[in-house]
Amino acid sequence: MSFPVNLSEPASENGTVHVDILLAANDDHGGVIVDVKDVMEPQAFLTLLRASIAQWRQQGKKGVWIKLPIELVNLVETVVKEGFRYHHAEPHYLMLVYWIPQTTDTIPANASHRVGVGAIILNDKSEGEDITVAVVREVKEETGIDAEFQEVLAFRQAHKTFFEKSDLFFVCMLRPLSFDIQLQDLEIEAAKWISLEEFAAQPVTQKHGLFKCIHELCLAKVKGNYAGFSPLSIESFFDKQLSYFYSNRQNMQRLTSSVQS
Repeated sequence: MSFPVNLSEPASENGTVHVDILLAANDDHGGVIVDVKDVMEPQAFLTLLRASIAQWRQQGKKGVWIKLPIELVNLVETVVKEGFRYHHAEPHYLMLVYWIPQTTDTIPANASHRVGVGAIILNDKSEGEDITVAVVREVKEETGIDAEFQEVLAFRQAHKTFFEKSDLFFVCMLRPLSFDIQLQDLEIEAAKWISLEEFAAQPVTQKHGLFKCIHELCLAKVKGNYAGFSPLSIESFFDKQLSYFYSNRQNMQRLTSSVQS
């Protein structure tokens, strides 16, 4: 998305001045993405950038991403001096990022793949809560719920998503060790315990294919008709590092018992 090149500040009828800002697209996490394409002198760009950040701050925006094509390398110094930092670089562009709020910067580091985790926590009453982002640690940080990892139920793979990266999303089953929710306001809008029926009835579940699959998995798991992938700790032959090998050990045990008999 390009930005306007007209820097004039015409006065309106009531005497106020209109200042151009950078055109930006909203991201999925309360921030904005500016895809710079037009040639501009650094000072002109600086004027737009400062006006833009001031407005985004008023709007409560969080992260600001600026994508500079390699042809506009002359703008890099200007952006960095305004507090932006390098996030990642590809053959044809450089991505810089800036965190606006006076809070902890939660912008993730760059990677070749993006990995997301959805946690399904079921208690004995078959009530659950779907929280996306990093299993046990994230569940604790964002909801205050202590939980014990049980299984990877399934995963989804997508390509060319967040900044053209591949996306892996793992759906995990956790067992709750506590039940009192302490919401982290910075990253979560709401959290509560709900029944599987209520989860299935939500409009977002009805419209979102991934959520519908998660609901079906939960029902199958509760009925004992589905087994996920459990972690097995293994040691690397090369450097003795420990890692986890995920497999459906329940079915493997059945297969092994059948072969042995």
